[in-house]
Amino acid sequence: MLLNEVLPILARYWPLVLVSSVLAFLLNNKYWKGLNKYPGHWLAGYTNWWRFWDVWGREHEWTILRLHREHGDVVRLGPNVLSFADPRAIKVIYGLNKGMVKSDFYPVQNAVSKGRRLQSLFSSTDEDYHSKYRRCVNNAFAMSSLVNYEPLVSSTLGVFLDETQKQYADSGKICSFSNWLQFFAFDVIGDLTWSKRLGFVEEHRDVDGIIAFLNKFLSYAGPVGQMPILDLFLEKNPIRMWAQRIGLSKSTFPVTVFAQKRSNERAGEIQKIKQYGLPENVSNPRGVDMLSKFAQAAHDHPEFMTDTQVLTSCVSMVFAGSETTAISLSSVFYFLLKHPRVYAKLMKELDDAVADGKIESRSDKSVSWAESQKLPYLDAVVQESFRIHPAPGNAHERIVPPQGMDILGNFVPGGTIVGCNAWVMHRRPEIFGADVDTYRPERWIEATPAQQKEMRGTMFQFGAGARTCIGKNVSLLEIYKLVPSFLRRFEIELDRPDREWKTHNAWFVRQSEFYTRFRPREASV
Repeated sequence: MLLNEVLPILARYWPLVLVSSVLAFLLNNKYWKGLNKYPGHWLAGYTNWWRFWDVWGREHEWTILRLHREHGDVVRLGPNVLSFADPRAIKVIYGLNKGMVKSDFYPVQNAVSKGRRLQSLFSSTDEDYHSKYRRCVNNAFAMSSLVNYEPLVSSTLGVFLDETQKQYADSGKICSFSNWLQFFAFDVIGDLTWSKRLGFVEEHRDVDGIIAFLNKFLSYAGPVGQMPILDLFLEKNPIRMWAQRIGLSKSTFPVTVFAQKRSNERAGEIQKIKQYGLPENVSNPRGVDMLSKFAQAAHDHPEFMTDTQVLTSCVSMVFAGSETTAISLSSVFYFLLKHPRVYAKLMKELDDAVADGKIESRSDKSVSWAESQKLPYLDAVVQESFRIHPAPGNAHERIVPPQGMDILGNFVPGGTIVGCNAWVMHRRPEIFGADVDTYRPERWIEATPAQQKEMRGTMFQFGAGARTCIGKNVSLLEIYKLVPSFLRRFEIELDRPDREWKTHNAWFVRQSEFYTRFRPREASV
């Protein structure tokens, strides 16, 4: 038989066969689909291990920015991966009805409960599932719902300001501001989701180790998402998942347990909403929380919005709702402190607004959402912070439909992974000016209406298209309330003005070693 003849040859020459097979695999990767015409790191065309290790290095955002500045608007990141830097690509790749779907990078970030994946709006790659899910919960995240959520945010904001006064301003203690802001973001999510602060601020600790878990999980998901097959050998190993389903293993994501506990505390109330709907014409001064809205969605769409989807929605609030907002808040304050001229200019706007009656002079110095929208320089400061340090540090990956498509004059074969990176998009000189690496909020004031539209259309920190972050409005509500309120209440200074913070790209680019001191701002209006 042929097999009997081949096996001795393979046994004798196996080193040569192995080397030849590896070389054939690498060369196939390099020249497959004709993507070899696109420049990039020399290893990227041969193997995805290059981008795995680069993301593992925690500075991937700077690598991509450097590659695009060296090689142009299209850069190859892997055997089947292209990164686009031209802002016009956003509408092509993320626009409606383009046939693009999310890559396998996203399911790596699925939470797990009892051995089953929880497909969230963020992590699902099924566009039909996503559109049905989004229709169910869209109302909960609409801009019109902000009026319902503001009392909940204000509740946590008041406690946060008071605890800052007691723990840091009165004592003169040094504050790890990025951690403290993350505590605030988590407690806001607790109030918004369950009408209950979770204790991060009041207890000054990481409740149930959730922040530590999220940091560890995102640090895993970032690099492993570059080679998603690894996830099937690690966190979502089929044998491990099967053991959980039949009860041999009790391992469940701590975030899932955390969300389930909070939701179980109101099981009776939520069951009534799912059965009868939210009562109409009942005044609630604290606003209607997210869990109630998700339960209402289950009442309105019982065929789709099951208990699993309600739980998944709560888990997503913890996963995504805290991390990105905390990163953005840290960015706003850090760049203000690094640029005293900007800090002073913003304080003048706030004080003038109080004197002019645009901001009500409250005893706790808080600022409402509506008042914050009357402050153009505040908006410029926030937008410039988003621009210089967007929360996501990796590309938002999409898969080209089977028939292939033209992306700005480049025909890209079907099945190719393509994407844009916010750190690249936000530093395009033709959009934002020649000084794109400089923090300068005035660019948002000086821009003409046409330039403003183009600049805002290029901002990519919340993604774009149908898969834009659904919690965008909630995050903006937190940021535009906390920043002016905190600045009116406290004077802030860096503990070591000469020291730079450290960043860690774990898919989201979080910050550390951001140490500050606070003093009560007694002289404020």
